[in-house]
Order: sequence, then structure tokens, then C-alpha cells
Amino acid sequence: MPKSTSLIERLKARLPAWARRDAPVVPVVRLSGPIGMPSTLNGGVTLSIAAVAGALDRAFAVERAPAVAIIVNSPGGSAVQSRLIYQRIRLLAEDKEKPVLVFVEDAAASGGYMIACAGDEIIADPSSIVGSIGVVSASFGFTGLIDKLGVDRRVHTAGERKVTLDPFQPEKPDDIAHLLAIQAEVHDTFVEIVRERRGHRLTPSEETFSGLFWTGKRGVELGLVDRLGDLRGVLREKYGDEVLPVLVNPERISLLKRLFGADVTSFAGATVAAAAETVEARALWSRLGL
Repeated sequence: MPKSTSLIERLKARLPAWARRDAPVVPVVRLSGPIGMPSTLNGGVTLSIAAVAGALDRAFAVERAPAVAIIVNSPGGSAVQSRLIYQRIRLLAEDKEKPVLVFVEDAAASGGYMIACAGDEIIADPSSIVGSIGVVSASFGFTGLIDKLGVDRRVHTAGERKVTLDPFQPEKPDDIAHLLAIQAEVHDTFVEIVRERRGHRLTPSEETFSGLFWTGKRGVELGLVDRLGDLRGVLREKYGDEVLPVLVNPERISLLKRLFGADVTSFAGATVAAAAETVEARALWSRLGL
């Protein structure tokens, strides 16, 4: 009997990690890109709760997993979608009683950092960009241009404030005050999440919630990040050299469906939409110098 047991152990040792039931498996969900922006070019995968909920559910459903790893690489975007994704991760973590390890790649900024706060531990590369805890709204004014072109714009509304912040009309102080009040409320929600999740680790600083962003290295000093490192290195350190990270991908929508589906009815329309998405996404990344 002892020889038989020894033989079984030797055979198990020769099996690859994925075939060994005793090898720790850590599901990995990659959350990459601007948040809340539909994408024609990448197969329809975008950072929204609808797009990533399935992958998150599948990752946390792996019973033998000692933890769930989340890779965040996002410059931000929709505050609502950021918070919904953050909440889903926390609810699943508490329901399944699994720790969440967040790994920052190029950036976890603005809404991307809000999602990162769902982690019980945030690990970043020294050159990652983190922070940008703020709210921004940007647009253009076309009042001078429309006058030069001799365009007569006609707008009819029911409700005197329905055209608040209309880019074809001069800015009004009341409209700006209303927008700033909304931004302050959204910012307060963001700050509350960061304080709740990171409060005991934050280094007191007047700039933490100013909207500034920093490198991962500086983020450790400010308490926005727990440590520097990478996914494979940290997982091996925590769970041994035989740990098996398994990527759990969000469901993808075919490019043809995106091109000719309900939202985009022609190839030309899809091309224009894709160009607009690229410009908007590029603006979010470039704000971080990336």
C-alpha cells in the first residue's frame, strides 16, 4: 500500500498544473478600455455592467479558487457604469467569500480607479497611472461659427431649461452652476467609495481628491495602491509556483452584428461611429499622457 500511494503521488507530480486537482486556480478577468463607451472596432466589448457581468459571475463561481484577480486598464468614463461594476465585484466577493486582487496595467484612472477600489489589494506597475479622483465635463461652443455660416437654427421646447448647455447658444451662469452642482454630487460619491475602501491606508493629502493622477510608485506612498508588482509574480508568491491563472473573457459580439445590428444600420454609419469612438477614447487616454 505505501508503494502504491507513493507511485500515485509521483504520477500526479508529473501532470501539468491544469490537470492536477490540487493545483490552485485563480480566475482572471481583464477590464480594459474606456468605461461605458460602446465599441464597434473591438467586437462590441466595452466596460459596462452588461458586458462584464457574465465574466465576473463565472470567475467568482470557481469554487476551488483561493481568490479572483481583476486586471484593470482604463482611463475612466461613465461614473454610473464604473460604480455598477465596482458594486458587482464587491457583492460577488462578499457572497462567495473570496478576496479580490486588482492588478493595474497602464492605468486605473478616474472610473478605472473606482473599479480598482473593489479590490482587497491593489497591485500596480511602478509606471502605471492611478488616481484622477474627480469629475469632468467638456464640450465646445459654436455660437461664433454658426453666425459666420449664416445658419438659422430653430429649436422649440416644452420646458424653459430643456436646452441647458446648448453648444449653439452662449453659456448661461445658471446652467454652469447647475452642472457644477451635479459634478459635486458625483464627486462626493466617488470620494466616499475611496474613503470606505482605502481610508485606513490613505496618506493625508489635499491633492488626493483633486483630480490629479500619479504613477503606481507614488500611488503606494499616497495609499492609493498597496504594492508594486505583476500578476504572475504576486500569484506565485501567494499561492505557490504551480498556481494557474485562468483568463475569463467577457462575451463578445461579432463585428458583423455590430455593423448591421439595431444600433448601426449601414457600413458607412458604422465607419463614422467607429471613428468617433476612436477619437473619444484617444482623448481619454491622452489626458493621462498615454
